[in-house]
Amino acid sequence: MKYLTKEQLSGFEHYKYSSIDTSPLSIYVMHPFWNTVVKLCPRWVAPNLLTFVGFLFTVLNFFLFSYLDYNFYASSADHPEVPPLPRWLWAVAALNLFLAYTLDGIDGKQARRTQTSGPLGELFDHGLDSYTTVFIVTCMYSAFGRTDHSVSPIRMYFCFWNIFLNFFISHWEKYNTGVLFLPWGYDASMLATMATFTVTAFYSHTIWNFDVFGSVTCGQLFELVFYVSAILFNVPVSVYNVYLSYRDKTGKMRTPLEAFRPCFSVVGFLGLCSFWVVYSPNNVIEIDPRAIYFMTGTIFSNICCRLIVSQMSNTRCEALHWIIPPLSIMVLVLVYVPAAAAFELPLLYAVTFLATITQIHYGTCVVQEMCHHFKIECFRIKDKSA
Repeated sequence: MKYLTKEQLSGFEHYKYSSIDTSPLSIYVMHPFWNTVVKLCPRWVAPNLLTFVGFLFTVLNFFLFSYLDYNFYASSADHPEVPPLPRWLWAVAALNLFLAYTLDGIDGKQARRTQTSGPLGELFDHGLDSYTTVFIVTCMYSAFGRTDHSVSPIRMYFCFWNIFLNFFISHWEKYNTGVLFLPWGYDASMLATMATFTVTAFYSHTIWNFDVFGSVTCGQLFELVFYVSAILFNVPVSVYNVYLSYRDKTGKMRTPLEAFRPCFSVVGFLGLCSFWVVYSPNNVIEIDPRAIYFMTGTIFSNICCRLIVSQMSNTRCEALHWIIPPLSIMVLVLVYVPAAAAFELPLLYAVTFLATITQIHYGTCVVQEMCHHFKIECFRIKDKSA
């Protein structure tokens, strides 16, 4: 099965990376650090290998936390039957995230060092980044638990969507402007997450069991930071950048309907999933929040990957992701047909499995198609003298 059209492959041939990074943290701290680190990397190491290994560190964290704290009760004092997470796990999680962040920071620099920069590297990097969002934030939730001094699973669900939408908006912005404006919040959020894991490793999860500003818990404060950073900084800046591209005629100059075309799938999926978790006959978000988070993150990543393909190949983005119509039917049946409620949890697991398999298949096939088209290998630098 082929996912990329001839038009998209042709568009990739003419693609040139364009980005703007104005974050002081990135410019004055992280890039100088990565410029030093990349010199330690042998020139025969393929940039995509660095990207993939970094991604696997976040997946490893996700599996470790899923095994030891599947239901997010390990940090909840009102569930003494669940042992707290060992401190070594938090130390390992901090180290894994540091390695993932560092490898993600040097992969592009390694590509320039080895003269192997190309559209595959950017697509591979940003595609995996879209999936990493669910892995990192899920682990973060374990630091606070789901009951005391934290937020409920359904409130955390909307925190996930806040992060997903911020990632999506950056690439929707590039779809319309042709330039990737790197958000300030990315580096700060990664460092804050590493700091949270590190502090928890030294002092245990109880360090976060306090209230601020009266009855506002530490977990609720983190929730507030998520929303404030998006509403006050990320979204307005992206919208303004798109406006400037139209005013100055520097962007793609699509009609308003075409400019918002990529949003139909993600907004539709957000509305559909939110309807499901709010009106679930079994309150499925309380029964298995991890499965809901993972399923949502997986489908979101696939929607985002398709946007990135269209954005980089300068082709028209699809209006509606294929999974939304059948998923809509399933959700409506679950909510309005009482007899179907007994099958809700099995159906959640089936959708999660299907979404995961199709995401892996899509990613693998797209990479293979691009490698075949450009006559390159994904994880090995071909000898140009051969």
